[in-house]
Amino acid sequence: MTADQPGPMADAGYREVADAAATGAGRLWWDANAAEYLDEHGEFLGDDDFCWCPEGLREVDARLLGDVRGRRVLEVGSGAAQCARWLAGQGAEVVATDVSGSMMAAAARIGGGFPLVQADARALPFPDASFDTVFTAYGAIPFVPDAERVHAEAFRVLRSGGRWVCSVTHPIRWAFPDDPSERGLTADRSYFDRRPYVETDAAGRVLYAEYHRTLGDHIAELVGAGFVLDRLVEPEWPDGHDRTWGGWSRLRGEHIPGTAILVAHKP
Repeated sequence: MTADQPGPMADAGYREVADAAATGAGRLWWDANAAEYLDEHGEFLGDDDFCWCPEGLREVDARLLGDVRGRRVLEVGSGAAQCARWLAGQGAEVVATDVSGSMMAAAARIGGGFPLVQADARALPFPDASFDTVFTAYGAIPFVPDAERVHAEAFRVLRSGGRWVCSVTHPIRWAFPDDPSERGLTADRSYFDRRPYVETDAAGRVLYAEYHRTLGDHIAELVGAGFVLDRLVEPEWPDGHDRTWGGWSRLRGEHIPGTAILVAHKP
């Protein structure tokens, strides 16, 4: 490790952090942790399956994107492009993007025959009005301080009438400890405390930042970009699903929503 390279995590908590200090932290974290993440969650996600959230809601059942056959579809924050791969199998003309080179490399190893583009969701390298559908499943939005730019880019690259769908951690979850046990059922923070969760090294360099927005914030940013909100989906924890994923568990999922999915269109 050189003086310019971040060290191991030394501290974590909810705190204000300068946007400039957090810029790039998401890419570096996912580059460093892509293999571990896929080892832990790859079986649940599959190689060519479309899962919206830890509750296990699949696009094959939800159909939030509508009929994709023959449609040009962009996935933002694709990780290893499992969702894009499934969409390609449904006849979509799909492109997958992610800010992490390690995730794009994992996507390339699995394959799929569609374009993989390493790109920041806030500066997509595509022409205006070049896609029929844009979506992200837990990608990009939680990891940037300026999510309004993600919405603005989705709006820009969509054709008129195009659909924008994004799943995020349900904002109410931020009021509760990220704990799958009974401890996670007691609120210990204000829902309106918008300080991000931040991990730093011993020198105070930001290693990871995840941003909290209230439900109203998410909707305001989406509508502010020009979208019309069509649906807000809050998946319930399904019968027969006993997997624990970080703070998600059956115990918590039966009491507290874990995911919010915003379905919108460009007028």
